Amino acid sequence: MAKENPTWGAPKIHGELLKLGFKVSERSVSRYIRAIQRRGDPRRRWLTFLRNHREAIVAMDFFTVPTVSFRVLYCLFIIEHARRRILYFHVSAQPNSDWVTQQLREAFPDSTPYRYAILDRDTKFDAEVLSVLRSIGLKPKRTSRESPWQNGVAERWVGSCRRELLDHVIPLNERHLRRLLRDYIRYYHLDRTHDGLGKDTPDRRSIETKPSNGATVISLPRVGGLHHRYGWQQAA
Repeated sequence: MAKENPTWGAPKIHGELLKLGFKVSERSVSRYIRAIQRRGDPRRRWLTFLRNHREAIVAMDFFTVPTVSFRVLYCLFIIEHARRRILYFHVSAQPNSDWVTQQLREAFPDSTPYRYAILDRDTKFDAEVLSVLRSIGLKPKRTSRESPWQNGVAERWVGSCRRELLDHVIPLNERHLRRLLRDYIRYYHLDRTHDGLGKDTPDRRSIETKPSNGATVISLPRVGGLHHRYGWQQAA
C-alpha cells in the first residue's frame, strides 16, 4: 500500500488494513512506514513530481564549450520534458542574469502551456530570473545542491550533444557554435531516435514502408556527415 500510494500516511493505510480484517495498531503502521523510509524520501518525491507533471515541465541549464582559441562560451538551453524538444538556445561569452532574463522573454514571448521550470542553483539564475519565470507563468523548481540527477532530462541532452557533436568539432567562435548547435538540434528533433520516446523522435518521425521490391536503402548525411538518416529510394 505504501509503495502504490506514496502520499498516504499511517491513518489511511491503517484504515485500509482494518477494512481487510487485519487487527494492527496505527502506531505499528507508522513505525513500519518510517522503517522503509517511504515518507520523507526526497528522491522519491522528486521522481513522483517529474512523472506526474511531465507534460507541463521545462528545464533550463548552461553548459560550457571551449573554442579553438581557448575562449570559453556558455550555452543556455531550454528543453521540454514531454517530447525532449529543445525550445530555445543561445550562446554568450559573458552571460549574466540580465542576459538570461532577456533570453527567457525571447523564448516565451506569449503565454506558455508549461507550468514548471526546473533549474539548478547557478548564480546566474538569481531572484530577477525567478521573478521573470513567474511573470511568464512558470513556477521555478530549484534542484538540490550537487544533485544533477534531479535535472536529468537536461543533463542527458548535454551528454548527447557532447558525444555526438562537440567531441568531434571545435567551434571557431560564437557564430560557428550557434550554427553547429542549430544543425544538431534539427537532426535531434527530426531524425535521431530516442529510447525514452519508444525509439521515436521528438517531432514524431513517420515510419517508411518499402515502396517496391526494387527499392534500396539510401544514406542521408546529417550534421556535416557526423550522423546519417536512412530511407527508401525507389528504383530507377
